[in-house]
Amino acid sequence: MQVVALVSGGKDSSYNMVKCVEDGHEIVALAHIHPPTTAEKDELDSFMYQTVGSSGIKLIAECLSLPLYLQETQGTAITQTLDYQPTENDETEDLFQLLTKVKRQHPDIQGVSVGAIFSRYQANRVQNICDRLGLTMLAYLWQRDQKELLHEMVENGIDAVLIKVAAMGLDRQDLGKTLGQMEPKLLMLEKKYGVHVCGEGGEFETFTLDSPLYKKRIVLDEVDVVVHSDDAFSPVLYLSIKKAHTEPK
Repeated sequence: MQVVALVSGGKDSSYNMVKCVEDGHEIVALAHIHPPTTAEKDELDSFMYQTVGSSGIKLIAECLSLPLYLQETQGTAITQTLDYQPTENDETEDLFQLLTKVKRQHPDIQGVSVGAIFSRYQANRVQNICDRLGLTMLAYLWQRDQKELLHEMVENGIDAVLIKVAAMGLDRQDLGKTLGQMEPKLLMLEKKYGVHVCGEGGEFETFTLDSPLYKKRIVLDEVDVVVHSDDAFSPVLYLSIKKAHTEPK
């Protein structure tokens, strides 16, 4: 079926696209929720969306040679229960607006690629929107063993770097490192502190520089380290992408 892929910029949405193609689906468009243009910071602490790295999403669309549809997030997490019912001004409705716009431009789309692994909160909300729009949610990573999945991503060419850290044992020196470089440390931190090795507890976020589906790869030329929370034990730090470009593979 024809599919629109929800892209955060991170490893999970990138790898789920790979699995969609492996299963015979055709990705025809990308969709992304981004912070308001008036926002003073990249990190919005959204319950639903990864906002760090949003400035690099257009380069991902360029690497995939696909149209990109954007929606500025206007809402907040008004309804915070596990189950979701449509709620005015809730941030979930921003995604409903975005996918409605995509479906209008691509009426043959039947599926939505979603990089959900563990969060029922997020998966339930995306499923709610898909049901309302008559779309099938394709979440190939859902409930996968995280250690196995992390290794599989690395082995299958997902070249993603950490652009946010927010957990005990992760710090400034880990920003910009690849999943392959971080795999041994993440496995150690899982044993020591119970860290989710795929970051499903919000421990870290990533940005995908290359993937088996990319026709080009992304190079980060200039980044700033932003201190979001200067905690002595688990500081929250992220990379703000200031300049980047694509190059042939």
